[in-house]
Amino acid sequence: MDGPGEVGRPPAAATDGPGGQGRAPVAAMDGPGGLGRVRRLCHWGPLVALAVVAVCSATAMADAALWYWPLDTAGGSVNFIMLLNWTVMILYNYFSAMFVGPGYVPLGWTPEKSQDCMYLQYCKVCQSYKAPRSHHCRKCNRCVMKMDHHCPWINNCCGYQNHASFTLFLLLAPLGCIHASFIFVMTMYTQLYNRISFGWSSVKIDMSAARRDPRPIIPFGLSAFAASLFALGLALGTTIAVGMLFIIQMKVILTNKTSIESWIEEKAKDRIQYYQTGETFIFPYDMGSKWKNFKQVFTWSGIPEGDGLDWPVRDGCHQYSLTIEQLKQKADKRVRSVRYRAIEDYSGVCCPVTKGVKTLFTTPCSEEPRIALSKGDLILATRGLNHWMYGEKILDSAADGAIRERGWFPRKCVEKCQYDSETDQPVDGEKKNR
Repeated sequence: MDGPGEVGRPPAAATDGPGGQGRAPVAAMDGPGGLGRVRRLCHWGPLVALAVVAVCSATAMADAALWYWPLDTAGGSVNFIMLLNWTVMILYNYFSAMFVGPGYVPLGWTPEKSQDCMYLQYCKVCQSYKAPRSHHCRKCNRCVMKMDHHCPWINNCCGYQNHASFTLFLLLAPLGCIHASFIFVMTMYTQLYNRISFGWSSVKIDMSAARRDPRPIIPFGLSAFAASLFALGLALGTTIAVGMLFIIQMKVILTNKTSIESWIEEKAKDRIQYYQTGETFIFPYDMGSKWKNFKQVFTWSGIPEGDGLDWPVRDGCHQYSLTIEQLKQKADKRVRSVRYRAIEDYSGVCCPVTKGVKTLFTTPCSEEPRIALSKGDLILATRGLNHWMYGEKILDSAADGAIRERGWFPRKCVEKCQYDSETDQPVDGEKKNR
């Protein structure tokens, strides 16, 4: 979600609009031309995803040739063409989601009306205001338009420009895996059927050769059987996991939300209930019709509607209804934050062996960073688990516009500062662990 950012007026060195003076913003992880694409591809997520596609597709094509030879019948030809079609469409949408990218807020962006800046947060890294529905991604190091989440499998964010291709990939991958699974099952069944011999008291399976005339073009031995069984497991696992992700994505698309905005809406209800304000939060971008919401993402041209900065809103709301709620939640988080002091050093490793067994095995399953602590450091904790806490380290240079350090740290490494008057209330995460 949101990375380094600040509510209100930007620092003096970064008040200019696009192309203004001040510290040079950090570029996104994409480098120039093909080098950036290679860097994005050379990551464990895309490598694993493409390996799964390659194994399932290659094994399915080999098994299809064994089970239903495509040159003998029209059915075999259709089966093989469909298999190729799944592979091509899956890879096309996968690479589109990866390389087209989500779209980034222009560096130094400011709203057309200067008075609208009061409704927006300022990003110190990009030296620009965060447009409505945009969030700063720590991985991409840019403010992403209509950010849904950062996906490690495409090593990129899912957002405004690639939401449709990413969702199509989530749809096509399970469909292709279902087809491949059917081929695997039928191939193993027919091949084993040709090799099984029944005796009076035993059943023998001869994997050396099939009793077929003519002999198959592709031999099906024990290794081929093991490969088909392994590919079947991959295909079924992918169908379940990716299919669930597709259902989640469609739920948010049909309400014209993102995963982050669903979380913001939930926190809005929690804030209103906590303070008993009596106000009602209405999500501004829900068009009131699932079809209209669907068309906000999927278009015949493949280009999403709008420019990623200005969005149509429903009656009774305006362009900054959501960003105003975000500002309220930021202020509320500061009020509910609790000050802690570090009593032990912590190196910032993901799984600290020296901090106890419970801390080691309950490390947060999140891509959010860990922050290193030295004895005496002050931290503002905003949420917590049983053995871990999340917060922001209080730096002496924070007033000078330095980037803040946020992340997880072991609970046993800190103790509550009793003298802080704002800490006589539970940590947000302790009140309601989500």
